[in-house]
Amino acid sequence: MTDLMTRPDHSQGYGHYDYVTPPPPPAPPFVPASPGDRRWPRRVAGGAAVLALIAAGGTAGGVVAERYLVDHAATATTATTSSTAAATVTEGDDLAAVVKQVQPSVVTVLVDGNQSSSLGSGVVLSSDGLVLTNNHVIESDGTVSVRLSTGQTVPARVVATDTAHDLALVQATGLTGLTPVTFGTDDSVAVGDTVLAFGAPLGLENTVTSGIVSALDRSISTATESATGSGSEQLTGLLQTDAAINQGNSGGALVDLSGHVVGINVAIATASESSTGSIGVGFAIPADTVTAAVKQMQSQIN
Repeated sequence: MTDLMTRPDHSQGYGHYDYVTPPPPPAPPFVPASPGDRRWPRRVAGGAAVLALIAAGGTAGGVVAERYLVDHAATATTATTSSTAAATVTEGDDLAAVVKQVQPSVVTVLVDGNQSSSLGSGVVLSSDGLVLTNNHVIESDGTVSVRLSTGQTVPARVVATDTAHDLALVQATGLTGLTPVTFGTDDSVAVGDTVLAFGAPLGLENTVTSGIVSALDRSISTATESATGSGSEQLTGLLQTDAAINQGNSGGALVDLSGHVVGINVAIATASESSTGSIGVGFAIPADTVTAAVKQMQSQIN
């Protein structure tokens, strides 16, 4: 009997499954067995199931979408990359300081369709509401909106996507004065580092969990299925963490003790296809990959 690694299920009130199974060492790929939600048709091969971290809201079986609008790109304050800490918090310090710093820069992405609704997470890239999220969060059809940590909800639209890295840019409308996140760098991350995961797991917005970076350079090979046919995708160089992340966390931030985003939450592993909760094995797209992808996507819209 094999173990199953899954992305959080969103088809039962909180989102869709994306199953991924890892092949034998040294590089564990994942094969999906997509159950339920029609908006999450991804699967991965291996002995584990990997679930996408999106959560369905309202009606079952929806995917979260995040959109990026560049209406004020010229005057917006853009997110920065930094390898040094502006206000480093040590292990003995209260993590509340990091939460207070980062929480305003994390949003919830909502997608309302004809037959279902769903939600995911995202991070602010510019003062006028440019948001980064996972591509799988905005893949489904529906009206997209972004909700800030304050509870304010505004319309949004997807402006750029990078399917190879499972990332997308969404622009929220009518916003000013937001605080962009600051990205760390891959060389600032080590196994054992304390990290915080931000997002809306199971639809519970403004949630923060803590853990450590438990491994580096994980790879996930996926097989995708859709109405137009099948294909394959691969995410490489992923960070692994034991910080609790669940469906709804997709697109949210994995942050170090300096308040820098070191990864974008993308998937988790579960013990079986029927179990969708966190077991302490989650994955995030590393900062260097994210910042390079963001620059490429911005070039598509500028």
